[in-house]
Amino acid sequence: MNHSLLTQIAALLGGSFIVAFLALSLLAWIEARTKRRAKGFMMEPDHAVAFLFDDEDLVNATEPAKQILSGAPDGKSDWMRLVSLLLPRFPDLLEKLEQLAEEGRARLISKDGISQLHAEWRDGLARLCLVDSETDDMRVDLDRHSLAAMERELATLRNTADHAPFLMWRQRPDGTITWANSSYLDLAQKNRPDLLAPSWPPAALFDTARLGKVTEKSSTVRIWTKLPHEPEPRWFDCCRTAIADEVLFMAVTADKTVRAETSLRDFVQTLTKTFAHLTVGLAIFDKSRKLTLFNPALTDLTHLPPEFLIAKPSLQSILDRLREKKIIPEPKDYKSWRQRMYELENAASNGTYEETWSLASGQTYRVTGRPHPDGAVAFLFEDISAEISLTRRFRAELETGQAVLDSLDEAIAVFSATGSLTLSNSAYARLWGIDPSTTVDNFGISDATRSWNEKSAPTPVWGDLREFVVGFGERAEWSAEIRLRDGRLLECRFAPLSGGATLVGFRTASRLRAEGNADAVANPRRRQNTISA
Repeated sequence: MNHSLLTQIAALLGGSFIVAFLALSLLAWIEARTKRRAKGFMMEPDHAVAFLFDDEDLVNATEPAKQILSGAPDGKSDWMRLVSLLLPRFPDLLEKLEQLAEEGRARLISKDGISQLHAEWRDGLARLCLVDSETDDMRVDLDRHSLAAMERELATLRNTADHAPFLMWRQRPDGTITWANSSYLDLAQKNRPDLLAPSWPPAALFDTARLGKVTEKSSTVRIWTKLPHEPEPRWFDCCRTAIADEVLFMAVTADKTVRAETSLRDFVQTLTKTFAHLTVGLAIFDKSRKLTLFNPALTDLTHLPPEFLIAKPSLQSILDRLREKKIIPEPKDYKSWRQRMYELENAASNGTYEETWSLASGQTYRVTGRPHPDGAVAFLFEDISAEISLTRRFRAELETGQAVLDSLDEAIAVFSATGSLTLSNSAYARLWGIDPSTTVDNFGISDATRSWNEKSAPTPVWGDLREFVVGFGERAEWSAEIRLRDGRLLECRFAPLSGGATLVGFRTASRLRAEGNADAVANPRRRQNTISA
């Protein structure tokens, strides 16, 4: 029984070995047959440029063909590398090859007419042969050193384009891309994550309508593309160059620039909302003197229409409009006015311009120029008509009060709570020979009593007066008599005023007696009171 079981196992193993051997032999025969078929299909001479493809896999190729393929851009398959290499020379390559299986043969002529591409389909294999247009059998012998130099130059140019940190691609007028660098291909793959392998030609990243705005005359045009799974679009500054019947595009990333411009625009909007509530007119000009920012108060003060200011006029245009509306003081001649406006701009750039404009309408504006970074200039327009009117009225009241004091015979001087002389009349200047308005330094109570003491007999009144002027608490009016060195007797009175100020008055005693006698004759009762006193 054991012997029978062993016999069966041996038979099974022998049968399995025979089946495996036959399967391997069949596979080897099929592979050899395929190689013979491929080898038989490749009947081109060694110097020819011929490729044999099974779908996208390169089955066989001549040595010149292998050299050409080694210089092709990197790709996921040999077929894609070859197509990217031939498509710029044969624009209708893809259309012809799609019909190759049905038609069996195809012949393509390059755009320059120098080369031809012969394609043939046989037993599921595609053979491509690149030949010269003049004669299929012509062989061009190149100098070995020249060929090496050309290959080095080609490798340098290809590496330069592939390592460029910006997008570069060429496309035909119909939008078909014929060449692209690595930066473009990488971004195109991100734009189509559903594709398992990159396709050729790559998908277009930008809308044709946007690319149509890029012209030879324009320096750069801002374009964008939206990638899947990215919330924000990607921005690029794009320019173009026409090459034969194709167009070379170059696009530099501008995401940081767009974010900076957006932040600046938001900041300007915030400033605009803030400045909108100011009563001071604001106008900011850039380094080229174009209006970049203004607030509503500027239109109210200058009467310039908002649509004119929104158009970003120049500084000179605004000044011309202000002159037409008589907002700027009118000089005698226009030439001098222009020179004055030129000096205004230079002074504002240096941060030194500040001027008061008195207009024919009776209004008064204070105009201030301030420099800003990068050569910008800001002008502030402030209506100070009420302030000027109040100042003029206050000055008129002061002049009237001074005139009233000067008309009095009594010499009057007023000192502040800190002891500074704030007011005096002409009688004071005649009596003491000092006009405080002509002194440069601050004239105080100490200076005044020192001057008075030099022209009067010794008296403790001046010391008491100093304490009275700078003293705190409740104060009462008091008087005293002093004798001048020329013999005259002065009647002095010292009265407290509001705010801690002190009034000091001086009158000669002879004048007081003369006025008292005249008053007694006219009023006997007062004379009696005076005599009894």
